[in-house]
Amino acid sequence: MNIIRMCVALLGLTVLVAAPAQADGVVVIGHPQLPRLNATVLRKLYTGRSTEVNGAPVIVVNAPPGSPVRNRFLNTYVEQDEERYVAYWTVRRFIGKGLPPKEMDSAAAVIEFVQKTPGAIGYVDAAELRPGLNVLARQ
Repeated sequence: MNIIRMCVALLGLTVLVAAPAQADGVVVIGHPQLPRLNATVLRKLYTGRSTEVNGAPVIVVNAPPGSPVRNRFLNTYVEQDEERYVAYWTVRRFIGKGLPPKEMDSAAAVIEFVQKTPGAIGYVDAAELRPGLNVLARQ
């Protein structure tokens, strides 16, 4: 009986150790003056249907294409996968309705841009969250 308990305990530890840090979710961060935002507002901002929050201009940035955090963000907040999102912006650009959000190279680049740029919004994996960041939404 003790062997079974030990095996179950080891299996539990293996699952905890093997769980990826990115499974924590997506955190939307913004420049310090921005308020908390809901999914509807974020969807409008990331699809170019809105460019401001409370009358102030907003600059949105994306994580790198194909990154796990971008995929989770698009699925959760924009309700699109990468392919549909790129196609959406291809059409909008073609008909003169704007350009897609700038793509940053890393979470560190997103954080730096958001902290230094008034009105900036981006998202990072929850594992990248650090003190002093203005959290606008969390999933």
